[in-house]
Amino acid sequence: MQLKIGTRGSKLALWQAQHVADLLKAGGAEVEIVLIETKGDKILNQALSKIGSKGLFTAELEEQLYEQKIDLAVHSAKDLPSELPEGLEIIAFGERENPQDVLISLQANLKLSELDADAVIGTSSTRRVAMLRHYFPKVKIKDIRGNLQTRMHKLEHEGYDAIILAFAGVHRMGYHQHIAAYLPLDMFTPAVGQGSIAIEISNTLSTEKQHFIRAKINHSPTEACLRAERAFLKRLQGGCSVPVFGLAQIENQKISMHGGIIGLEGEVLIQERQTASVEDAEILGLHIAEKIFEKGGKELLQKIKATL
Repeated sequence: MQLKIGTRGSKLALWQAQHVADLLKAGGAEVEIVLIETKGDKILNQALSKIGSKGLFTAELEEQLYEQKIDLAVHSAKDLPSELPEGLEIIAFGERENPQDVLISLQANLKLSELDADAVIGTSSTRRVAMLRHYFPKVKIKDIRGNLQTRMHKLEHEGYDAIILAFAGVHRMGYHQHIAAYLPLDMFTPAVGQGSIAIEISNTLSTEKQHFIRAKINHSPTEACLRAERAFLKRLQGGCSVPVFGLAQIENQKISMHGGIIGLEGEVLIQERQTASVEDAEILGLHIAEKIFEKGGKELLQKIKATL
């Protein structure tokens, strides 16, 4: 069996594509990796929230799926919109890495709680900006764009005291030595899908290839968690630029999820926690979304979208 994998060209994206390729090769497939540049890779001088988030890191890969130039696209699951274009679907989720955010600094053991008003923290995420403003209102926040290597260079040369990144990328790129702190999940709850790889295909792909890809890549516990998170995100209609957060975890054969939304300035934080059976993962995500709406989330969402 021959399979073409579409991926963005950053070192992290290539790591993920190669990881998927290795799993497919181990099953006997012949694999080719195809590099595809996305809009999000080209526009680096604007904040993500200012250039629109729909398909920012995925649209060009999806075009290649439609045109059958690639068989599967490898994404960071957190980059995928809650609703996919017609005819496309997620067929597998890779086993999730630690989903935490981490504080990256050249200063060992730096603590957010000890930073003064002159400290500068870099992030391009509206969620992280809002959480910093909510929990640590003293620190200065400066937008930072680019791949992980670019951000590390900016940390060293452009006056940042620290930057916030997902542990998964830091781990995969080998920057552990610069982790000053692991940010607590109950405060810095991650973006939906953070830490997992998602495999997207066109539903015109042969059944044989679909079954093969799913069998070699999909991690069932991760899939259950991300189905809950993505159902939550879809109900809220939250995009990459909306500060929505959600994390589902499986323990003792139950799935628990913490999800919510936070105002752009950190002024309002609405959150909910619930537990259900693993079989009801998507229902759990929907229930949490409805609770968020009941607590004022609908009005907050409208305010955020009117501002962005």
